[in-house]
Amino acid sequence: MNRRSNALTRRGFLGTAASLGAAAYLGAPRPARGAQEKLGIGLIGCGGRGGSHLQVWNHMAGQGDHVQVVAVCDVYRPRMDRAATACKAKGYMDHRELLADPNVDLVSIATPDHHHAPQTIDAVRAGKGVYCEKPFTHWRQFDLLRQAVAEVKKSGCAFLLGTQGMSDSAWHQMRKFVADGLIGPPIHAECGYFRVGDWGERGMPIDDPNAQPGKDLNWQAFLGDAPARPFDVSRFFRWRMYEDYAGGPVTDLFPHSFTPVCHILGVTLPSMVVATGGKFRYEEREVPDTFNMLIDYPERLTVAVLGTQGNDYVDAARGAGGRIPVVRGWDGTLTIDRKTNRIEFIPAQGSNKQRQYFDIKHGEDMVGYFRNLVAAHRQGRQETLSPIDLAYHVQAAMIMGMWAFREQTAARFDPAAQKIIL
Repeated sequence: MNRRSNALTRRGFLGTAASLGAAAYLGAPRPARGAQEKLGIGLIGCGGRGGSHLQVWNHMAGQGDHVQVVAVCDVYRPRMDRAATACKAKGYMDHRELLADPNVDLVSIATPDHHHAPQTIDAVRAGKGVYCEKPFTHWRQFDLLRQAVAEVKKSGCAFLLGTQGMSDSAWHQMRKFVADGLIGPPIHAECGYFRVGDWGERGMPIDDPNAQPGKDLNWQAFLGDAPARPFDVSRFFRWRMYEDYAGGPVTDLFPHSFTPVCHILGVTLPSMVVATGGKFRYEEREVPDTFNMLIDYPERLTVAVLGTQGNDYVDAARGAGGRIPVVRGWDGTLTIDRKTNRIEFIPAQGSNKQRQYFDIKHGEDMVGYFRNLVAAHRQGRQETLSPIDLAYHVQAAMIMGMWAFREQTAARFDPAAQKIIL
């Protein structure tokens, strides 16, 4: 990696509540749709996470939401065929063909990390609303991150990042408390993610040990802009273990815990990021299993994001593995009280304010989160619970963390040049 520039180029389901090259799609965003008009959903990526998307869309269809999965896509035909059969949808092995389908209004993108931004770009150019899994890009794709943000904004299409915890009202309530000055000027925050296992070697089974590239497995499409390598069955099915396609905790898990904190604080791009960690338990993988980062912002505050996949203890009641955010200001602290599951304000030493508790209006809701995207699309607006600007600010910090970790130095952001400097 160049030290002087940025040249490199789930929680619960219900209730708890390859790019193949950028196609020159010129489709305009669809006009606002009536609530009774059925929207066609296209699913890009039919693996484990794609299967979760399919469950949600099918549940919504059964609840009268007037949506229907009409097309699915995967570069591995057996996965594509299973999904197509499950929802009686048309199957594609090339996402560009799915995007050209006039029956598709919205797409769910649940492919490996390095395909998220290219496929989002292609989708909004085709005039489709987008639900894109986190992380928004691979850790080496900062330039592509900026391009994708610009393309989404230019398109006018609705966009929602797959950080479904943003459906929890606590984070939006806490943002207002900070903006209203309850804690005084923010100075420090912490969050993180802890669990056992990486869902790579243990959680991503090899569907067929004898699978080979060919008409039923498009290896070149899977590689996309990643380094060219001979086919490897483990890389294809267990891609989260490999740095060509994933980043470990910093990109796979931290977007879940850091996105609410970024939103609460209203910060944008960091001034500096440092990171430590490594492979401290799982030697088979390439990506770290333990990662810790400190993010400094020009507003003169620091966010600490901590985590390991070698131990799942969390001193918290809220969030599967996610460490409850703690947001500190000059006058006090905001967090979630473990016993009452309420927002708690704790006055700082010397403050004349009193400890306060606030009821949380509602918890995380995966179905409600998807409905947020559908509503935005029907109303012809872009803004969602996890919109494109938030996706950019979160991913830029995560990329800076990974670059700092790999180079064992501080990553700094140059706001004038809009570049990461190492």
